[in-house]
Amino acid sequence: MTGTTARRTVVSVAVWAALACVTACTGPGGSDDSSGSTSPTGTTSPTGSTGSTGSVPPSASAPASSRAPALTGPSADALRAVERATGRAGSARVESTTVMGRELSLEAAGALGWDDGLTGTLTITYTGGTTAETMRRLGTTAMEARYLPDAYYARMGDEFAERVGGRHWIKYVYEDLEDLGGGAGAGFADQMRNTTPHQAVKLLLTAEDVRRVGEETTRGRRTTHWSGTMGGATAQTVDIWVDDRNLLVKKVERGRTETGELTQTAYYSDYGVGVRAERPPAADTADFKELLASQGS
Repeated sequence: MTGTTARRTVVSVAVWAALACVTACTGPGGSDDSSGSTSPTGTTSPTGSTGSTGSVPPSASAPASSRAPALTGPSADALRAVERATGRAGSARVESTTVMGRELSLEAAGALGWDDGLTGTLTITYTGGTTAETMRRLGTTAMEARYLPDAYYARMGDEFAERVGGRHWIKYVYEDLEDLGGGAGAGFADQMRNTTPHQAVKLLLTAEDVRRVGEETTRGRRTTHWSGTMGGATAQTVDIWVDDRNLLVKKVERGRTETGELTQTAYYSDYGVGVRAERPPAADTADFKELLASQGS
């Protein structure tokens, strides 16, 4: 591997680590912000080529004028009750699986809180895809992601750390991600700040065909299944399963990317659980923006 290729690979892994952290939380839809794209398309891929990294479906970030009218009637009332209850809960344990076409699949588990900005910790494990193979070659098969209100931190493997001055943690200030890939990262900050289970409910309230599918048992709990489709080229779908306290038990989002289907399935439990996320030691932390500059990206 040449020096230039190695530098590109290090930067690319850092970019994909950022995307993995975001996707593990937000899923295909991201937040309900309408200001921009939800993925770093146009960045350098982990193979060293320049092109799309597999864009997240843009339906969640489409201009308000292109969205379906706000849902009304009994279904809307029921879903808004879910949105309120889940939002008030403040925190939950999360387990999720995400597949991003041929590029990357991952699993995430941990606890997140959203009372005062996003906080919490997830363990993210790479389970497949071309990007996962590249990351494995750099000694990163899993990482710990810590979310704080102003930034999040990703802990990489030892081999990656050797290439960035021995530092294991990468710090991503949310605003810095807005400039990722020439501005293709616009919306990252809003996604991270607004990442809560009830964002999926907000997204569902914009669907064209919201329907109550019926009663189902989900992980041993009696739930009501709701489903809807957002229009456009991506035909993004959102399904949620809600318990008798109006709290999300399960969420499934599906959409399309240039490399295939993007799917996330998430389970929520222990609402109101205590959440902590400590800022990693500064001496063991590399700033993402500085890393890009030092690698000549």
